[in-house]
Amino acid sequence: MKNLKKDLQAVIKELKALTRKTEAMAKKLAKLEKAQAAAKRKPKAKVKTKTAKKAPAKKKPVAKKKATKLTATDQVVNIIKRSKKGVDVPTLIKKTERAGRGVYVAA
Repeated sequence: MKNLKKDLQAVIKELKALTRKTEAMAKKLAKLEKAQAAAKRKPKAKVKTKTAKKAPAKKKPVAKKKATKLTATDQVVNIIKRSKKGVDVPTLIKKTERAGRGVYVAA
């Protein structure tokens, strides 16, 4: 019975310490939130002068899309799709490399 009472008192002591730490963290968080809210509310002051000219707006560089490498089959299919009447084997041979019998790879 004495051990149980000591254990419970130890748990209570630890819970009180955790409560104090949690409250301190909550106060710090509230201060940070107030500071951020105040920073958002303050508009930047604009300076007007007669000699000041507006700088031209900088254009952001357009990000180029990376070309995805097509498979040999995709390339051959694209060759066939681009032709209106279809493609015969000699034309495929001219536009591709022959890798084996009936297998063509785009050059």
